[in-house]
Amino acid sequence: MASSAATTEASDTELRATAWDLEPLVDGEGPAGVERRLSEALDRSRKFAERYAGKLAELDGAGLRDSMLELGAIQELVGRAGYYAALRFSTDTANPANGALLQRVQEQETAIQTTLLFFELEWAALADERAEELLSADGLDFCRHHLRNARRYREHLLSEPEEKIVAEKSLTGANAWTRLFEELTSAIEVELPGDAPTSGDASPAAGGERVALDVALSRLSLPDRELRRTSAEAVTAALAPGLRTRAFLFNTLLADKATDDRLRRYPHWLAARNLANEASDESVQALIAAVRARHEIPRRWYRLKAGLLGVDRLADYDRMASVTDDEVTYPFSQAREIVLDCYSSFSPELGGLARRFFDEHRIDAPVRPAKRGGAFAAAAVPSVFPYVLLNYTARRRDVLTLAHELGHGVHFALAARQGIFHQHTPLTLAETASVFGETIVFGRLLEEDSAPASRLALLAENLEDTIATVFRQVAMNRFEDLVHTARREQGELSVERFGELWADSQTEMLGDSVELTEGYRTWWSYIPHFIGSPGYVYAYAYGQLLALSVYERYEQEGEDLVPRYLEMLSAGGSRSPEELGRIVGIDLADPGFWDAGLDLVERQLGAAEEAAHASGRI
Repeated sequence: MASSAATTEASDTELRATAWDLEPLVDGEGPAGVERRLSEALDRSRKFAERYAGKLAELDGAGLRDSMLELGAIQELVGRAGYYAALRFSTDTANPANGALLQRVQEQETAIQTTLLFFELEWAALADERAEELLSADGLDFCRHHLRNARRYREHLLSEPEEKIVAEKSLTGANAWTRLFEELTSAIEVELPGDAPTSGDASPAAGGERVALDVALSRLSLPDRELRRTSAEAVTAALAPGLRTRAFLFNTLLADKATDDRLRRYPHWLAARNLANEASDESVQALIAAVRARHEIPRRWYRLKAGLLGVDRLADYDRMASVTDDEVTYPFSQAREIVLDCYSSFSPELGGLARRFFDEHRIDAPVRPAKRGGAFAAAAVPSVFPYVLLNYTARRRDVLTLAHELGHGVHFALAARQGIFHQHTPLTLAETASVFGETIVFGRLLEEDSAPASRLALLAENLEDTIATVFRQVAMNRFEDLVHTARREQGELSVERFGELWADSQTEMLGDSVELTEGYRTWWSYIPHFIGSPGYVYAYAYGQLLALSVYERYEQEGEDLVPRYLEMLSAGGSRSPEELGRIVGIDLADPGFWDAGLDLVERQLGAAEEAAHASGRI
């Protein structure tokens, strides 16, 4: 069982010591290794251009293979340097040296990118018959799918001089604004109310303290409603000082994307993201429409939850509240053993890969000042084992977050054999292993907990995570759609207009089941996906429904599915999403796929409802 709630992050010595070692990326050379790799990559890029510029049409299959091997080697050098700088920056965004190194890398990356731009443009310009003739040659398995995909961008590419200008100006444009957003949000501190408890009540921080935004947000799961309300008000107060700056920043990036889409002839704001995801506009709209048509699922849960919490109607700060008083904490060592045992029981190979993250110092887990919020996994490059960042606050949800991010990590590790061009899947499949791993760990926690209150809490948390991943992410997609459209049609948006559109998108999902407070209208302003990766969020819903479908296959087939599941992960991005789905018996082209996935979510709701009634509280 978990430890008592008095166990805090501050007393968890293993957690405090869980920091990653980035030196394998640069062979122990530190920042000097970054400079050396960038210099070598730039030199090799110039020689590559001298050899191949204007001559791509003359290559045979062997020549294309040689050119792609050299491009891969250059990308390896840039990737090692880039990940070292970006990951170092993410753990301390306030350190000027980290920011300077990241800027240096971005400037050198752009110089390399502009030197090599000709290759993509010449490849896209080849006639279809000639391109297919080259792609049929032997020895191109490591890049064939990548090259085919690159040709899908033909109608959206500019001339070489124009592409170079766009790339170079991005350093002082979108890239700079994105970095500023990260620095601003990482510096946000929330002053907790002075009467907050200091021990023994599952509070992750003492009252009156200034804490990181992630720590304050984690308090929204506390069982005490007054603490949730005051914590939410404290978050709103902390977001207020920089709100107009972040709104201006968002406006600028919205306008920048509109310009980019116009120049590249994308028909709508989401088209570029869909193309990158290897997803048709029609399939994405089918997903979004299917989710929006089933909003009664989250509304039904929130109405039930209001009864469990003893209130007439939930407020926004109640949505993640624990439905029982049995809030427990998990020391990091316990979370590690739970997750590793679950992964190993499913597949010894996956368990071994997951253990390497701990043994080889590939996880940075504690909450620290100026550290980037949230959690993520970074693939790095195929020759270097991946990395995971957490902000671990010892909640049960943090155990599942650890399982989730390690799912990404083992996916990256398995796909590394595909090489640098095929290690990554499209975003639409990127959540498969993470959600699958999280679901396995959830099953273990539920299996080992016989207390009715704990089981109800677990089932509620599992359902709420699914609702957040499917319905809330689609609602955030709706918000993006509204703001991108409004920015293009109406011009610069005020803080108040952002708040209105945010409230509209959330109300569509919640209906009358949740009251949105006035303060909640500013909470769009700390979400990084809107800034650094517009259009990203629907991929969470796509991945969640896909992963639930794969897990259902596992429940039906048992161990027989394991080798095919590992085959799918190991394939990385070397095949289309439809081909990867077929490995595990999933038909992504089936128009009814999304509704079938949403039926699984409704079954989760049914299980939570049964547990609520069994508890005698409804």
